[in-house]
Order: sequence, then C-alpha cells, then structure tokens
Amino acid sequence: MLRRDVVEGVHRVEDSYVNWFIVEDGDALTIVDAGTPAGWGLLDDALGRLGRKLSQVEALVLTHAHYDHVGFAERLRRACGVPVWLHEKDVPLSKHPQLFGTEDLPLKYFKNLPFVKVAASFARSRAFFARPLKQVLTYPGEGELDVPGRPRVIHTHGHTKGHCSLHFPDRDLLIAGDAIVTWDPYTGRTGPRLVAKAATNDSAQALAALDAIEAVDAGTVEVGHGEVFRGGAAQAARLAREAGSA
Repeated sequence: MLRRDVVEGVHRVEDSYVNWFIVEDGDALTIVDAGTPAGWGLLDDALGRLGRKLSQVEALVLTHAHYDHVGFAERLRRACGVPVWLHEKDVPLSKHPQLFGTEDLPLKYFKNLPFVKVAASFARSRAFFARPLKQVLTYPGEGELDVPGRPRVIHTHGHTKGHCSLHFPDRDLLIAGDAIVTWDPYTGRTGPRLVAKAATNDSAQALAALDAIEAVDAGTVEVGHGEVFRGGAAQAARLAREAGSA
C-alpha cells in the first residue's frame, strides 16, 4: 500500500508489515530499504501511481541487511543496474540475510497473535527467501550520501552491527529503520520502542544508539515497522528509551 507524501516528496510503501520509502529529488529517485521479494510488484505499482518510471531510480539505500529489508534489492540491482548502498559492517549479513545473530530466539513469541500474523504474511511474500546481495557500495556511519535526496547518515548500530538511520534535513524527516519502531512485530506493542531482542544483535548498543537519534533535529520520524511518528526525533528516542525492548 502506498502512503503518499508522509512529508513532501517522500512516500511510504507498506509491504507485509514492513515499511520502505520512495524519495523524490527532481527527476531522480532513491529507494530506502527493499521490504520483501513480493515488494517488487508494489514498487512497480507505486511508481506508476506517482507518475514515475523505474529508470528514474538512481539508488537503493539500506538501513540494514535483515531479510525483511533487502527483499527485492538484488533484483533491482541486477535487472536495472541500481547501486545498493549499505554500511560496511552489515555487508557480511547481506550475504546471509536470514542469519540475524540475535540475542533471543523467536520461538517464544509464537504465543503472540501479532507475531503469528507477521510470520504468515512473511511466508506469503517470500520474505524468508530474500536473495543475498552480490554487490554493494558501502557508506560510513556519518556524513552525507551522494544519492538523490542527499540524506545524512546517523550511526544507530545495535539492531544490527551496521544499522544506520537517514536524516533528510530539508524534509524535516528521519527514517529510523529499525533503530526505533512504533509497532513491534513480535509483541504487537505500539508507540516508539526498540524492537524485540529476537530481532536485535545487541540491545545495549541499540539503547545507546537512541542518543544519536535524540540529537537529530527532525519533526517527523518514519520507521521500519509501524506508523509515522510526528512528535519529533528527540521525543521518539525518549519514549523508546522508556519502553525498551521486549
């Protein structure tokens, strides 16, 4: 499902309980994260609704390399020659996106109906079978990326070893990836929080990374799972710190 203009020129696509984004910059586009393999059809539909073409996509920037965020990335790279950007510490994960290396096992969350629904949706969208990435361009944990929209990289490691968030100062927007979620797929809890430990590499580091988010001057926060938060990055970080991780 396409949610147009969460801020001007940035659109959210909802793909099996995962969010990814289309960023417009004149005639050029950047995709942020790549959902599930079935998201390829959603990409084609969303671009059509926006009056855009696949040939206008100049970059795909990944916040991290979990399978539910790299879904159609390799297909876009191979079919269209679109470069895929990823933090260097997540390159090993991008070769094996199903191997999370997390603090907890997901089995105990099957008692939660929201997690069962997500797992079923992931099975239908082939999320568990996301293709490994054969080639990526790496970016550091800070500085501006030379892609359409020119986001500023915010170091938010913890969810994965190389997780980063993206700040678009001219849009007053932070795309936090899974450094903060407003809906935890494992528990169904809402409001800014850390995602459950079954999807987190280092929860202590993820908690510490909230300091970097709190320092970002952005009124709107988009996340990998859940609804947009319009109370500002600083407030989102404070609430996530209070809520912690399940």
